[in-house]
Amino acid sequence: MGAYEYIALNARGAEKKGIMEGDSSRQIRQQLREQNLIPLKVEEAAKRERQQKGKNTLGGGVSIMALALMTRQLATLSRTGTPLADALATVGRQTDKPRMKSLLMALRAQVLEGHTLADAFASFPNVFDNLYVATVRAGEHSGHLDVILERLAEYTETRQQMRQKVQMALLYPLILTVMAIAVVSALLAFVVPQVVQVFQNNGQALPWLTRALIASSDFLRANYPYLIAFIASIIYLFRWLMKKEPFRLRMHRLVLHIPVIGTLVQGMNTARMARTLSILSASSVPLLDAMHISAQVLTNIPMRQSVEQATVKVREGTSLALALEQSGYFPPLLIQLISGGEASGELEQMLEHAAISQERELNSIIATLFGLLEPLIIVAMGGVVLIIVLAILLPIFEMNQLVH
Repeated sequence: MGAYEYIALNARGAEKKGIMEGDSSRQIRQQLREQNLIPLKVEEAAKRERQQKGKNTLGGGVSIMALALMTRQLATLSRTGTPLADALATVGRQTDKPRMKSLLMALRAQVLEGHTLADAFASFPNVFDNLYVATVRAGEHSGHLDVILERLAEYTETRQQMRQKVQMALLYPLILTVMAIAVVSALLAFVVPQVVQVFQNNGQALPWLTRALIASSDFLRANYPYLIAFIASIIYLFRWLMKKEPFRLRMHRLVLHIPVIGTLVQGMNTARMARTLSILSASSVPLLDAMHISAQVLTNIPMRQSVEQATVKVREGTSLALALEQSGYFPPLLIQLISGGEASGELEQMLEHAAISQERELNSIIATLFGLLEPLIIVAMGGVVLIIVLAILLPIFEMNQLVH
């Protein structure tokens, strides 16, 4: 029995979408006709989901929070001893998101066919990454699936909270920057020409600052369509080049050397790798597999490559701490904790401490960085406005001196 998505018309001609379980699409069509519905399209949910490759299906994508909620609900039901197929069906009935419902029914169909939950997850790589699959497989083998699912839910929620924290921290400076550019552009394009025209009509020799301001204003007014087109072209070209692996690698390497920004990027990737390694190690996933999966969750290409190279060195007999230290991308505290864990045989606990330490340090960096960014933008905006005001007032001061 499988899960099928359908689109049908009711007696009034209105379109209806939904999901039904059956042995074949023909059976689903027959069930729809028995409900006085005219089937327009019936497609197996698993097939449709795989074809989407991350695109939305019946009306909405699977968000990180929806994924975390589903994982936590599955963990709760698994802890109570609910059979996995029934747990998937229950969570599917609870959700009001069409794509999530379709996904859960497709997972349930595979579990009913005898597949493990990990294998079912692996059928949808655009939703469940290697971390999910490997951790769940380890949980099924150990008989502690509920604990593993809880840990995955916490990890997913933590990632989402970190992302939201960065987005919210960026929101105010971004709005402030856009407003500052808009205000300065409006002053140069409309206000400055009207004010400065008075001085030009008097035939007075203007200060260099005023002349520079007038030239900037004239250039902006005469060329703003070309400036907009130029900026749009630069953005388009940059986005196109970022799709090329060599250029993206160079940019990612450059970002790591930019003060403050490089520290933030390095901290985010380090925290993500430490947390992933911690979860996989605690789930009894072999270290080499855990390192391979941890490399894939890193967004910075040089750091990802360094973890992949460290995996090769560990396979050859090098310790994990030494292999990561040789890359030069990971902080000494992380290396020290991992080294201590390897020496004491408590690598799982040390990885957990390392993950917590890196996340705490990252939160501190984010708070400090964006706490300084807001006043810096305000000071910069004030400085630009001050220059405009001085450029307008200097000719007035000179006229007063001539009168006296």
